[in-house]
Amino acid sequence: MTTPEQPVLAAFVLGDFMTNCYVVCPEAGSTACWIADCGYQPGEMLDFIERESLEPEVIVLTHGHADHIAGLFEARSRLGAVPVWIHRAEESWLNDPVANLSALAGISVTGPTPDRLLDGGETLTLCGQAWRVAHTPGHSPGGVSLIHEPSRQAIVGDALFAGSIGRTDFPGSDHDTLINAIRSQLYTLPDDTRVFPGHGPSTTIGDEKRHNPFVQG
Repeated sequence: MTTPEQPVLAAFVLGDFMTNCYVVCPEAGSTACWIADCGYQPGEMLDFIERESLEPEVIVLTHGHADHIAGLFEARSRLGAVPVWIHRAEESWLNDPVANLSALAGISVTGPTPDRLLDGGETLTLCGQAWRVAHTPGHSPGGVSLIHEPSRQAIVGDALFAGSIGRTDFPGSDHDTLINAIRSQLYTLPDDTRVFPGHGPSTTIGDEKRHNPFVQG
């Protein structure tokens, strides 16, 4: 009897926006890892990676807003030239403070040129495990969710929160697009899928289908 794959997610709440960023290992005790998002003030997360002697394979961005990308240069300074992947629709956002919203706060955030562009629908091999990329736009045009189907875990960025959804009043946002993405890409997952959002506590698909007031019917 084989044991199902069970990636281990370590969550770090970074910066004033309390952005959830994740270090993902394929199993307990592994030194291989990958990173989902790298926001403001990433020191705690980078300290953990160094302390545990982890070796990041890639940084995958759920989207290109400043609070999810602001720590990229610091991460590369400390960890080396870790590749950065982002959805094609937000390729330019890493170097566009207006698009990534940092200009609104009066602080111009930029990041490295992405090493790979995602489209949604592909399967990424991350530390030897398969994670499916679901395009979940609406909060931003290039929002993606990263889904590990064997363990029923999903990193969803700012698409879906516990009892809420991502804001759709930003430039490039669209409410109807986000609702459709949640229904077609996330609510079709098994109810016991654990959802790891970009802000706030984790939840499950079943709980959100039953109780989330923003996505009903």
